[in-house]
Amino acid sequence: MGMNIGSGPGSGDQDVMVDINTTPLIDVMLVLLIMLIITIPIQLHSVNLNMPQGAPPPQQKEPVVVTIDIDFDGSVLWNGQMLADRAALEANLSRAAAEPDQPEVHIRPNKLVEYKQVAMVLASAQRLGVTKLGMVGNEQFVK
Repeated sequence: MGMNIGSGPGSGDQDVMVDINTTPLIDVMLVLLIMLIITIPIQLHSVNLNMPQGAPPPQQKEPVVVTIDIDFDGSVLWNGQMLADRAALEANLSRAAAEPDQPEVHIRPNKLVEYKQVAMVLASAQRLGVTKLGMVGNEQFVK
């Protein structure tokens, strides 16, 4: 650290000039920054998955597919047949969930149907234990 105070008390120059030498401070900060960058471990942005080895076993039979259509007015069709009410839907869903090899349930809502009708079917399927559930025809909702 250097300081220039002047030539003495008897001189005519009364201005005090104080300069701090910041070069060593900057050098120390740069060294600390480099050390910090070196010591931080490299973060890998990947997820490790245990993938199955070999070919999958061949399917014994084709899966059974049940299609539930929800029309624009909220009416529900089970494989093309109109269901009378929610109780009939839940009876069919409970029968499908009770089978040892559950069928795949494909829900195909109309573009104009209210979401609460679709949510009702999804909630009933989940509550009754249907595990193979999928939405079909989502490309109609892309604008």
